[in-house]
Amino acid sequence: MQMIQIRSYVWAIICTVLLATTLLTRTASGDDRADRRKLLDGVTEVAAPGWTGQLCVFGDGAFAVVTGDAGSETRLPAVAAARLGKGRMVGFAHNGYFDKTQLATADTTRLLLNAVRWAAHKDRPRIAVHAAPHMLTMLRQNGLEAENVDGVSWERNLDSFDALVSLETGDYDQAQTVAIEQFVRRGGGFLAAECPWGWLSIFPTKSLTSDLGANRLFLKGGMMFTRDGLNRTSPQGFSTAVESSPLINASRALKVLQGQDGTNTGLSQADLRQASASIVQAAQSLPQDDTMLRPSLERVRERFANTPLIRPGKPLGADQALERVALTLEVQRLQEAPVDQIRAHPSATVFPGSVSATAPRVTRTVALDTGVPRWHSTGLYAAPGALITVKVPDSAIQEGLSVRIGCHTDALWHLDSWERAPEISRAFKIESSVSKVANAFGGLVYLEVPDGCRLGTIDVTIEGAVEAPLFVLGKTSPEDWRRSIRNRPGPWAELASDRLIVTVPSESVRALADPTALMQFWCRVTDLDHALLSRPPKRSSPERFVPDIQISYGYMHAGYPIMMFMDAPKFLLDLDTLQRDGNWGLFHELGHNHQQDEWTFDGTVEVTCNLFSLYNHETLNQSTGIFDPELHFAKFMRHRAEGAPFDKWKSDPFLALTMYHQLRQGFGWSAYKQVFAAYDQLPSDQRPKSDDEKRDLWMVLFSRTVGRNLGPFFEIWGVPTSQGAKDSIRHLPVWLPEGVTQ
Repeated sequence: MQMIQIRSYVWAIICTVLLATTLLTRTASGDDRADRRKLLDGVTEVAAPGWTGQLCVFGDGAFAVVTGDAGSETRLPAVAAARLGKGRMVGFAHNGYFDKTQLATADTTRLLLNAVRWAAHKDRPRIAVHAAPHMLTMLRQNGLEAENVDGVSWERNLDSFDALVSLETGDYDQAQTVAIEQFVRRGGGFLAAECPWGWLSIFPTKSLTSDLGANRLFLKGGMMFTRDGLNRTSPQGFSTAVESSPLINASRALKVLQGQDGTNTGLSQADLRQASASIVQAAQSLPQDDTMLRPSLERVRERFANTPLIRPGKPLGADQALERVALTLEVQRLQEAPVDQIRAHPSATVFPGSVSATAPRVTRTVALDTGVPRWHSTGLYAAPGALITVKVPDSAIQEGLSVRIGCHTDALWHLDSWERAPEISRAFKIESSVSKVANAFGGLVYLEVPDGCRLGTIDVTIEGAVEAPLFVLGKTSPEDWRRSIRNRPGPWAELASDRLIVTVPSESVRALADPTALMQFWCRVTDLDHALLSRPPKRSSPERFVPDIQISYGYMHAGYPIMMFMDAPKFLLDLDTLQRDGNWGLFHELGHNHQQDEWTFDGTVEVTCNLFSLYNHETLNQSTGIFDPELHFAKFMRHRAEGAPFDKWKSDPFLALTMYHQLRQGFGWSAYKQVFAAYDQLPSDQRPKSDDEKRDLWMVLFSRTVGRNLGPFFEIWGVPTSQGAKDSIRHLPVWLPEGVTQ
């Protein structure tokens, strides 16, 4: 009897899974699957030009063609297609797809040819090409009739073509958008390539939904370019081997999760993650006037309007997809809402923290040196939802200044678990002499200055904030710090210098008697980083350390600010341990902020930053930190015995660092300083453009600096360089590390 029950139970599970799989498959239109097969005929891999962008698909006639890694084991489209009226459209999430180099990579040309024919409904279409000369050449080389239509009023002549291939869609005016839409609705094909995040970086004040011409068209067919990017899934770019999940379409995913088509039974964790990623992407991206999906999303938000979605110790996971959609829409609304409509968000008490209702709201005037770009600390904290007033001189209006509330700028949208709201910092442009600002999550108040601002020092008055602990090296007296400043009520504190600023919870500094020596230490660290680069100690703006309850990538990550977890104060503020042992991780992330692309080639992103870690440890701590030279030399000897494969060298940062350390042992840090200085002096036309050029130049410049031929040294390590580069230093005497022979 027990065996029969077990078998029945197992059979029930199998049936549930099979049913869910079958129903999920049905959610993908048969036309979509057939069309995707046509588009991918003969295509197994396509290029990934740089950091490729994303598309969102949400319409009934929209589907993913090629997908990339969106993190947390989910995929989103790098190439997508949609139908509009009688016509068809295909979007490529990087303008590089229409470039000569990428067209020659893997099966990219085959995909483009398939896409043109599919969109045009013809095997031999007549194609109009706008602002895409390499596509024009490729199409003609493959026997297709293609014509350049650049010029005045080019959109008026589309009726004589079957398809339009276009770049620079951000330049479309309203008349061009209307003409292309009519062309497509009548049965024409439209192919567009844009790098959406790159376009936004060039035009930060513009909108992807209303200003990018391709999106104005794509949105009518249920797809759009979005602001994020994708990771590769194959060596040259993106593999097409994996069948595209129907849950990549956000509308279908929402129906599945809501059980509207009976497919929500037995969804796997992978399905839940994918559905969540797709719907969250749509919730972030769709314009407010969208009628295809946004009304359904808004109903989800209303359903959870009175539910605390973020609670202490209870992250919002991928299996809570509808709750994640509700929070996404709420956060998006708060990021865009007029300040007089902002109220404290309940999750602010979880992170970054609440402010006592009895804490005094103050008025303070800050002297802002606009010659220093980026964030300026004010020692003030905005309570969640509190309205803050910022006053500036008339001369500062429309000069690019901003007010930011909140130092926790990491966006967590791509993570499959949220321990806090995914976006909790908000910035406001200063466009009048009096600005009202607020953030539902609260945060430290900063004044942001753009590069190249020449207003000099101006007075900025801030009203309605709470004082927070702020120690400024050389300005704050230890007596004032101990007497009152360290006990100010703001929940986050800062220890600042003109080299580096440490942000920590205020409780971490309440017992800190005098931060002077600690901040002098951190100044010394950043000065050494500049010294290794042969640059003066003074920098344009200070680096920043900020801990967070959750960060976007890794245990720490570089950037502005450098992010880390909430255990950071115990090692950020422990001067005795820092002086004795250093901290490889913090030095490493600072190193990332100082490494340069010209001497960082494939396989060395996590290596050249460690030169700064090594230099700081050797200089400050008389040690090599976690890098044991003897241990790693033995590792090198094994690597050499195995034939010194370059792929292995590239995949093992500490093996590669051994090579750099041998150069330090042979020639000292002074050689590195001279080499880095030489890079700074390179004319633009001599700067390396490819990985091959980077390896060549690194070998040649170092060889010329030390007066030794390092060609054989690179060869025994298996790091490839060109024959021409090796010939250029052949006249120099050969150098190999002590104990190493050819």
